[in-house]
Amino acid sequence: LLSPEMAAASAIAGCLVDVRNWWIKRDNMEPFKKHTGSVAPLYQINIDTDQIIPKQFLKRIERTGFGEFAFFDWRYLEDGILNPDFILNDSKYKKASILVSGRNFGSGSSREHAPWALYEMGFKVIIAPSFADIFRNNCMQNGLLTIVLNGEIVDMIMGKSTKSSYKLTVDLQKQTIKDTEKFSTSFEGLNKSEIIAIIGNPSSLDSLNNSFI
Repeated sequence: LLSPEMAAASAIAGCLVDVRNWWIKRDNMEPFKKHTGSVAPLYQINIDTDQIIPKQFLKRIERTGFGEFAFFDWRYLEDGILNPDFILNDSKYKKASILVSGRNFGSGSSREHAPWALYEMGFKVIIAPSFADIFRNNCMQNGLLTIVLNGEIVDMIMGKSTKSSYKLTVDLQKQTIKDTEKFSTSFEGLNKSEIIAIIGNPSSLDSLNNSFI
């Protein structure tokens, strides 16, 4: 019989794996239980995976190197120069690790390259009112945390992030999001497989609140 941890890790990997080694070997993913990072806003709804990573970049054999092509058609002008009108090119978002966007984020094709590109662009957390199901599953399986929040809260976070350098702390154990300005909210909807994908080491589950399971 498989242990719950091995079953969860095998579900993520798509094959039978040894949980003692699997989490260490995942490509460039940095597991976390709590993350504090700068927020970058992307004011659009229905952002699909072709906009996140255009199809001409899907021919790469490696699972790495996609970050520079994320949002390519918006991010660059025709001559290859960074588009100054694209909000994520603003220097204050250069080190952002939390992306907040509109509803139905990640719609379109099921390409797993989309979360790879977003992660390599520097994002560890994506917040939106809703996600396309396949995209969300791909993100969670690749260590990119997706959080669904009420649209009004998302709008508030976007507004604060455009005015100055704005940071949030995401706590997986408490399932909360906080800033330094007394804002706090909770989130839910994570299962054991998804938690393992984010925290990395299955043994860390022992220290997490049972409400995750």
